[in-house]
Amino acid sequence: MSKLTITNFDDFAKYEGEELGVSDYHTITQEQIQKFADATLDHQWIHLDQERAKTESPFGNTIAHGYLTVSLLPYLWSQIISIENLKMQVNYGIEELRFNQAVLVDQAVCLRAKLLSLKNLRGIAKAQIQVTLEIKDGKKPAFTGIVTFLYHFND
Repeated sequence: MSKLTITNFDDFAKYEGEELGVSDYHTITQEQIQKFADATLDHQWIHLDQERAKTESPFGNTIAHGYLTVSLLPYLWSQIISIENLKMQVNYGIEELRFNQAVLVDQAVCLRAKLLSLKNLRGIAKAQIQVTLEIKDGKKPAFTGIVTFLYHFND
């Protein structure tokens, strides 16, 4: 499926209830995990200490922070869709976020997105997107949830 380009509310509304696409895979490295730990001050050993994780963790290796995987949403979302002709875009919320499976270091993930609903709020498009972060060759997704974006299109 190719990347969608949306330029106004009516373009977007055509996809209500449909899958919008799937991003490319992104591999989460130990370096990325370390940088996220430094940025968020979350230095738990399950994320950073590979030797200890191999012997003490039920995962057998270090794992990405759950919020690191969520923070990949904008990057992966931009591979699925290009929303143009905007004054502004605002992240409005995340509902029903569930972490289903840990992402091990060096695993690859991709985003699958479906437009659940699109509402016109006095000229602001409120989009609710069902998101699933899939792990390459995994049986369960890393997470599922519903993200809400507000798009302020130019007239």
